[in-house]
Amino acid sequence: MTTELRNTEFHIRARDGADEYGPYELIVDPGSDSRIDPGIDPGVAPDRAGHGDTPLRYASLRILRLPPGGSHTFSTGDSEWIVLPLNGGCTVAVDGDGDSATPFELAGRKDVFSGVTDFAYVPRDAEVRISSTAGGRFALTGARCSRRLPARYGPASGVPVELRGTGNCSRQVNNFGAAGVFACDRLIAVEVLTPGGNWSSYPPHKHDECRPGEESELEEIYYFEIAPAHGSAGLGYQRVTPSGTSSGNGRGTDVLAEVRSGDVVLIPDGWHGPSIAAPGHTMYYLNVMAGPGEERAWLICDHPDHGWIRDTWPDQSVDPRLPLYEAPDADPRPSLNEAVQAGPRPPWNEAPDAGPEAHPEDPEGEAR
Repeated sequence: MTTELRNTEFHIRARDGADEYGPYELIVDPGSDSRIDPGIDPGVAPDRAGHGDTPLRYASLRILRLPPGGSHTFSTGDSEWIVLPLNGGCTVAVDGDGDSATPFELAGRKDVFSGVTDFAYVPRDAEVRISSTAGGRFALTGARCSRRLPARYGPASGVPVELRGTGNCSRQVNNFGAAGVFACDRLIAVEVLTPGGNWSSYPPHKHDECRPGEESELEEIYYFEIAPAHGSAGLGYQRVTPSGTSSGNGRGTDVLAEVRSGDVVLIPDGWHGPSIAAPGHTMYYLNVMAGPGEERAWLICDHPDHGWIRDTWPDQSVDPRLPLYEAPDADPRPSLNEAVQAGPRPPWNEAPDAGPEAHPEDPEGEAR
């Protein structure tokens, strides 16, 4: 006897085969919120997640599949995006005012369990063409934003690979789009790899209300892939519990999801964690975060019942299975990110509708 697994408001299951979303396996686009840009007309960004009204207002995720020799063009609209190869490589060409005419060649990777990948940042108000000679799957991580930053290439060698936690809370974080690492206006994105049998995104934590210097208001998307083993596709679990935020912003989000490759969990608010990897199956998840605040920072609050676990970590060793891999020593081209992070504000930032600069360094957080 089998139980039919259905989508819920916060858990979107992987789709098999083509459907009305064309080359996309998944589209999660937010609704509109005038707090982020008074020029945005509410309702112009309809829900396309395919499961009813989206609970998100800022963060986006699309999973694009291209066949060998395939290509796809999309408009960035009011969002900034990072094109991140999941498997395979691609060429990213950006057509917009002031953007370089030279396409970005992304070497990509075999899969998310085999190595760090290079990536491309593309700004709002642009046309982007993604093409792939050999084919592949590509994550488009997005955030609604106000400022228009220049298109840039992110080399794999520039991605900090971090080990967090110890013992069975050990995990690896690829900080390719973390605040303080790669400059964006609102988007924050990282990859997390959790060895089989371990817990990550632990202790449970939240970032659903603005408390200056203590907590950021960020909604979040978790996209999962599970490494198969011994003929089994594998699975994992994700928990989200209501936070009861003092600001009254909380929706009472309550999720216990059995996740498999291609599944997504949407977290508009709430304590999230743990993310549990089944023994024998390494869990990968891609985190996409965005919110209404002008300060781009990841400030979290640990759950008061579980934060004590951090005190046990110094007495344990990091799981010897980690790191699964390191970033390469060099790439054939430099990153253009330094030109955005350092020095005087570039000319594009002087536009009348440009917002204030907000790219602080991340705190030394370890909940992810």
